[in-house]
Amino acid sequence: MTEPTAAVPAPAPAEIRDAVTRVAVLGALFDQIKQAHKEARADAEQLLEAQYRATGTSKTDAVLPNGTKVASISRRGGERAAEITDDAEFMAWVRDTYPSEFVVEMIPMRLETRVQPGFAAKVLAEATAAGTARYVDAETGEVHDVPGVEIRPSRAATHQMTYTRTSKAEALTGRELVARAWRKGELAAHVLPALAPEQA
Repeated sequence: MTEPTAAVPAPAPAEIRDAVTRVAVLGALFDQIKQAHKEARADAEQLLEAQYRATGTSKTDAVLPNGTKVASISRRGGERAAEITDDAEFMAWVRDTYPSEFVVEMIPMRLETRVQPGFAAKVLAEATAAGTARYVDAETGEVHDVPGVEIRPSRAATHQMTYTRTSKAEALTGRELVARAWRKGELAAHVLPALAPEQA
């Protein structure tokens, strides 16, 4: 523990209290806003996904109560990748079709079999690129339907919010427009009732 030294003057108590109070107030507000944002985002993403499935729409505008556009949210599609879903079927196919890629190891008291990791990765990468569980032999040109492999979602769809920029028609950015509307008291009751001013 560092001992205070007389050579360093102590800050004014009021200055310390102000700094600590700012931290306390902002921390309390941040907790409220963080939770509200989490709930709002979950609701929005559920509705946006339902809209996408029903209409194919992948972009939606965010507007203030007065109709001013401040942002838009865009859907970024998820990714799909090949994965081994049945080890036994995949290993049997490799054993019968590419025996050089099938390894049998004698370990004391047991026998282990496996597919060469590099070959498995190669098959999965090709199936992912093709969008179907198939592998083309580079030497023979033969197309194999690979058992035990499926194309499955590897990353869920996401939604990205983009705020508007300044333009000839609007000198403020979307974030600045939101801040101005908040200062005017136009938003709290709509988006964060817990922090809205109490009615007289």
